Amino acid sequence: MSANAYVQGSSFVWLTMGAAVFILLPIITAIIWKIRKKERFSTILVGAAYFLLFALILEKPIQNVLAFPTAMGLSEHAVSRFLSANPLLLALVTALFPGVFEETGRLIAFKTVLRKRRNRETAISYGIGHGGFEVILILGLTYIQYIAYAVMINTGTFGNVIEQVASQAPEQLGNVESVVSLLTGFSFADLGIAFVERIFAVLFHIGASILVFYACRDKKRLWLYPVAIILHTAFDFTFALNIFGVINIPSLALECFAAVFGLTVFLCAYILLYKKDVKKDC
Repeated sequence: MSANAYVQGSSFVWLTMGAAVFILLPIITAIIWKIRKKERFSTILVGAAYFLLFALILEKPIQNVLAFPTAMGLSEHAVSRFLSANPLLLALVTALFPGVFEETGRLIAFKTVLRKRRNRETAISYGIGHGGFEVILILGLTYIQYIAYAVMINTGTFGNVIEQVASQAPEQLGNVESVVSLLTGFSFADLGIAFVERIFAVLFHIGASILVFYACRDKKRLWLYPVAIILHTAFDFTFALNIFGVINIPSLALECFAAVFGLTVFLCAYILLYKKDVKKDC
């Protein structure tokens, strides 16, 4: 980290605004949806809880043990070394995990705790809970952490973090230094890009929730469940290819892809399934 690294006051403003927006907006959206549609708030909470259970508690540790053991404080093994040597396969594995776990979480939720909630609004309520909680965790809490890091950078104490990472997890040093670069140049454009990206990500989650909801409600549509897994995997696979250097996609092109993909999945699920379901309870 450069000794001259400094986070400007304007960056603090955008970081603070981002933390507030990404925490409050999902909550406000959920409340408005509940009031307008007279939906049970517990359905939204189930969506959030099952995201926490299947994406963070179950998926991430298993994925890390398989592909990134050093992140868990473990030694490299044959599988992780093989995946590291094959970035295309590594990208596929890291994309397949959220596809399988998160869509299976939806399936189990609709088959168990939500099995008696047959009205179509249940699908969107779950999607709001799942996608909204992801926004709070991935962006809301991360921005709060960024604010703390920015204070440490300006007070000259962030160097201690870098020294600790360098000694305990040197492979993560590049990520920490990139955070410094991000914070010292953070602007309204960075906030805007993150905001737009999350909108379409939430739309994707709502669309996927609609697909799995109807897969559970009608045995003849059970095929929608593997379709949701494939779509989720394809969505994450594109980003993983870029992360692991298999392909080099400009950030703007990647954001455009996310927007088109997320919106398409949502509109197809909404128009072909949700909108055609005129029965409120069945």
